[in-house]
Formats: sequence, structure tokens, C-alpha cells
Amino acid sequence: MEKIKINHLDLFSGIGGFHLGFEKAGFEVNSYFSEVDKYAIDVYKNNFKNSNYVGSVTDVRGTELPKIDVITFGSPCQDFSLAGKRKGMGVNRSSLITEAIRLIDECRPRFFVWENVKGTFSSNNGEDFWAIIQAFANIGGYRLEWQLLNTKWFLPQNRERIYLVGYIGNGSGGQVFPIGKINSGNNEKTDKLTSACITTSYHKGVNFDNQLIKVNSATKRGYELATEGDSVNLAVPTSKTRRGRVGKDVAQTLDTHCNQAVIQNKIRRLTPVECERLQGFPDNWTKYGKEIGDISDTQRYKMCGNAVTVDVVEAVAKNIIKTIY
Repeated sequence: MEKIKINHLDLFSGIGGFHLGFEKAGFEVNSYFSEVDKYAIDVYKNNFKNSNYVGSVTDVRGTELPKIDVITFGSPCQDFSLAGKRKGMGVNRSSLITEAIRLIDECRPRFFVWENVKGTFSSNNGEDFWAIIQAFANIGGYRLEWQLLNTKWFLPQNRERIYLVGYIGNGSGGQVFPIGKINSGNNEKTDKLTSACITTSYHKGVNFDNQLIKVNSATKRGYELATEGDSVNLAVPTSKTRRGRVGKDVAQTLDTHCNQAVIQNKIRRLTPVECERLQGFPDNWTKYGKEIGDISDTQRYKMCGNAVTVDVVEAVAKNIIKTIY
């Protein structure tokens, strides 16, 4: 099938998860990307040689761009996250979504896709989410659909995210959502995940007991049991309230510090390559920048934790093709 050519405005672009996901779905992408993190910018330029950097989202103007077919954005989510202080739309970081809404209004793309954390549904008792929906609706002319999707349907990482699609045009009368669980290919991905060398050993909050490992957790018995192949969340190891630290054959949600480990005889931290795989990127996607050259593991963990999952974007994009093209 002939690829569909699109001009893509990639806001808060990170390392290009939306761009790569659309390419895998069958789009030919001409990208204009906006980002402020210098490492992510350099990785994007290195992997998408013909991309066009357009600066910070606050400086982008629709009148200065060619006709845009799609806008994607995973706006900063610190204030929507269940792990944060839940300040919601009143805080500057999350208010950057208003810049994306402005650009949708200015560019009138054929469709747009927004990704954010599950906590967006309940931020300020749900008022923030519905305020965003109202803002999208006020633009006029867009049908809106959304669904909570989990990366573990595609790859061995438990990562729940909201995906919202707005689109115009005649379409086929179908819908983008729902998208169901996809199980094929997980075993291969899991095998690849556990192939790297052991890099670290013991951690606080973890005790070895024969073949089982006791991980401190706020359960009735005070711990969870883990064994070979399980993942362990090592964030705030002395916390008295955290639970769900052990993932059975699935990684916990990647964060920007990679407080995630896997059990292979010992407890070891995930490698940057494993984090890339868990997000659907090719090996060493974040290892080099176009100008910076070699990038530190610290920055690679941060970029992977901030990224959208490529395989989830691909599934959404394939349904967009069926629905509106």
C-alpha cells in the first residue's frame, strides 16, 4: 500500500516516539518538531535526519508553518500524575497544553493526538480533564475519542496512558477506539529484555530468602515475593505506603530515573537498551546525538522515561488510517 504523506507538528517531541510510531503504521512523515531538552533535540535530529526543529512550543506560530496534517503532543504531566501533588491545570507546566490547543486552532490539522498519564482523569476531581475536553470542543469541527491504553498489551511494561484523538473529514464512519489487548510478540520482547549483562547487586528494601526475594511493601505481611524474571520498583525503598513493587514477567512503569530492576540471580538495574526496548525503540536509539555525540546513561534513562511507547502509537495510527483515510 502506498504510504500516506503527512506534515507532522510534533510538540513536546522528546525522542520521536510519535514520529516513529506513525512511520511504522504506514505514514511518510515530514516532521516539524518542538522540544526544549537539548539531549532529546539532538537524538531526534540524529534519528530523523530531515526533520525540522521549530523551537519551544511558546514560539511556534501556525502562520509560519506549511499546511500541517497532524499535531501530536504529550504535554508535561507532572501535575496530572498520581505521584505528584495533583495541582492540575493551575500550574504552569501542565498549562503548556494550552499552547498545543492554540496551535490546533491555528493549523487546523486533519487530526491530532494527545497522550498523558492516567491521573489526568482524576486531577482536581476530574475537572481538569473535562476542561481540556471543553477546550478541544471549542475549537470546533473535531470529533473526539479517547481511551486508557496499557503498554503491557504490546510490550512487557505496565504503563497506563490516556490517548485522545481529534479528527475532521468524511472518514469511513468508524471509530479509532476501542483498541484491545495485543499479546503477540510479547515473548520475543521479554527474551530481548533479559539479555543484557548484570550491572548492579543488592538494594535497600530487598531481602533474599532461598529462591524467593522479599521486597518491602505496604501489604498485610509487609512484603511482596519476587523470583527470577520478575521486575522490582526500587523508588523510595524505605516508604511505608508503597505497594505493587513487584511485576510478574512485566516491567514497572519506566520513570526518568530508571528506579526499575530485574531479577537475574541478583537484583540489577535495567540498562538503557532495555528501557529503549520497553518503549518500542530500536537498540541504542538514545545513545548518540547529532552534535553532542555519546550521551550519558543518566540522560538516556530520562529520555526513555519521558517517551511515548512506539508500539502503542503505531496501533492508534493504524486505526486512524482505517477511520479517516
